Amino acid sequence: MQAIPHDLVQGWIAYTSNRGGTFDIWLYRPQDGLNFQLTQGLGAEFSVPYWSPDSRRIAFIGIGNVVHLLDIVTLAVARIDQIEPYTLLDWSPDSRLLAYVKNGRIVIYDTFSHGSYAITEPGASDVQWFPSGTELLFAAPDSNGITQLFRIRTDGTDRRQITKNADGPLHDVRLSPDGTFVLYTFPGVSISIISTVDLATGTTYTLDGGPLAKNYFPAWSPDSRSIAYSATAYKEPNYYSLIQVDSRNGQNQRTLAASDCFATPVGWSPDGSKIAYLSGCAGVESASQLWIADIREPMPESVISGGRITALQWSPLVRKVPENIYTSFVYRVSFPYPANWRRVSEERYEGPGGFFQVSAISAGDRIADICSSEAFHPLLPYGSSPRIIMITIQNQEACFIFPSSDQPPEMNKQAALIVRYPRPIQIGETFYNYFILWADVNHIRQIGRRLSFL
Repeated sequence: MQAIPHDLVQGWIAYTSNRGGTFDIWLYRPQDGLNFQLTQGLGAEFSVPYWSPDSRRIAFIGIGNVVHLLDIVTLAVARIDQIEPYTLLDWSPDSRLLAYVKNGRIVIYDTFSHGSYAITEPGASDVQWFPSGTELLFAAPDSNGITQLFRIRTDGTDRRQITKNADGPLHDVRLSPDGTFVLYTFPGVSISIISTVDLATGTTYTLDGGPLAKNYFPAWSPDSRSIAYSATAYKEPNYYSLIQVDSRNGQNQRTLAASDCFATPVGWSPDGSKIAYLSGCAGVESASQLWIADIREPMPESVISGGRITALQWSPLVRKVPENIYTSFVYRVSFPYPANWRRVSEERYEGPGGFFQVSAISAGDRIADICSSEAFHPLLPYGSSPRIIMITIQNQEACFIFPSSDQPPEMNKQAALIVRYPRPIQIGETFYNYFILWADVNHIRQIGRRLSFL
């Protein structure tokens, strides 16, 4: 099987279908109709494709309840864990870490180093990343057994309850792309109502929904201002569903299309102008068609037909941040950084939302000791309980150091990356065998993973 051409601008629709004989992940490209089978015998009827923010990889739970990571360019597949079907999988903003719930624990899995750690949280579900990459959202029962929404730092500290729900279970919890709102459905399946919460004020809004109060598969628009969902309706003798859109405060409901299925997943195009959904149930449980409706001119179009189709997700909008390249012949390194950052000195750059600074270390041979010495410096620059993650960068031993929640505010969320040089470098009369990068916690991963030695 050959790698497929990768188009970040127009986007792809990933969907689960048995049109090839077994349930697998397929790709459809709307602009030219290209349809491509990605996996061979790895999917399951319950598989839901979850795109990484860079649109490079898809995570899904497949055959044997195994979590698969699929690179859509090389078609390489990694199998990382075994969890319950229908568990939500959520990628970190830098497309490196995957969060999900397993056996009462929130698992954070590093898809580069293949290491993981867990935060114990009995009854948790729907764990998701905030855009900062330093906090998680999840649902869990409170001390009275009533489901609430919580946020917590990725190191397991600073756990805070968001809601004061008294209406029973919450389902389909989804954080808006900009991290300012949360939606959920309640109280169950036979009656499913969509509500949203403004995280800044705690204000809750309830959407009117469809005529039977059976509203399913709510999905945020890319700009976080609208919600699309499937609203079940009934006309003798069959159920069907309306494809509806509403504002996040429930003030602008519109019906775009109808599906002959009881309910259907929906997916927004990267630019938020179109919605994909399923139809073709014809009195049976599973859809056989994929349709697209333009929210500006609702004239739905059937684009795929055949086999059973059970899930879909449109790839996200990939926002390219303008970059410059920092190159130092003194420290023998090169890496990209945001183009709007400015030089403070030869070793330090600062800008809106972040900074970096470089140096070198002359020390012993055990990198674990070097990382621990930096992380637990007597002045506690990373707080009292920083987290050290051992990784490999450019085939060299390395570690990330992430601060704890009690890091001093004047450190500006500083994190660190230490990497062993391929061979020691000389600066003045001294030889240095480790490179160290300091950067704010929101940029340390994306800068560090693209580090190159000169």
